[in-house]
Amino acid sequence: MNEPIKPVTPLPSAMAPPPKAESDTTLYGGAPALRRTKHVTRQTLLERKKRGERFSCLTAYDATMAQIFDEAGIDLLLVGDSVGNVVQGHETTIPVTLDEIIYHTKAVMRGVSRAMVVADMPFMSYQISPEEAFRNAGRLMKEAGASAVKLEGGRRVLEIVAHISDSGIPVMGHLGLTPQSIHQFGSYRTRGTDKKEAEQILRDARDLERAGCFAIVLEKIPAELARQITAALTIPTIGIGAGVHCDGQILVYTDMLGITNDFQPRFVRRYDVMRERMLEAVGQYINDVRGATFPSEEESY
Repeated sequence: MNEPIKPVTPLPSAMAPPPKAESDTTLYGGAPALRRTKHVTRQTLLERKKRGERFSCLTAYDATMAQIFDEAGIDLLLVGDSVGNVVQGHETTIPVTLDEIIYHTKAVMRGVSRAMVVADMPFMSYQISPEEAFRNAGRLMKEAGASAVKLEGGRRVLEIVAHISDSGIPVMGHLGLTPQSIHQFGSYRTRGTDKKEAEQILRDARDLERAGCFAIVLEKIPAELARQITAALTIPTIGIGAGVHCDGQILVYTDMLGITNDFQPRFVRRYDVMRERMLEAVGQYINDVRGATFPSEEESY
């Protein structure tokens, strides 16, 4: 005769497996995450603004550097059209194409597990019409995997910002010195130094917020003007050469790490001089190869 089945005694609470964290559970039966990560989103930045917490941003153009910055704890990575200067060797950002930004954003996304990734909309990718701007912004989201797009300008792009934002794509604005307009400006001088231009930048910032921007980059404007704009907006400001009062700060990583030596603006703080250390390391490698001390027996098969 078979014995009756005994009820299973529940494990003591100390032995029971911990409940599965919500962030470890994927939707629609996807594979579980390998590790818990809390992604930075537009909402994260808005909440930081409300709490008065600053956040950090850098540019990135490839998976290797993106992974390093992400591991270090950077909050936001911008795949900037500065790739034209930093990677491609152009004098301006104007030659950069949409396909090139898509390529570099894909690479950056492969190195990121936490940081928010914003992709620049390059020159002529949004100026023609709101409909074309939306299509191109959609490519940056769908093909490249960006979390948001950034475009330059104030009143002339309000309709474009509204159309893209209303369609569900987060938009970051960019005021002050806007590099895509360098031929119109004629120089890289500080913007907003006279009262009329300062008042226009402040109006543009308010209008961009109303149009749907979730954040605005303020480049190379007086610190006092940046303070006024930051106080006037409910969305975060991100400064580059705009003083300490912005909610976040961004730098081009090659400037910050001292990899470039031909561009040393006042607003860049060099946290390292990697160019010199890289030259020294490569020089040592060259000497070791010439002297037949590399590879050694231990480095050979």
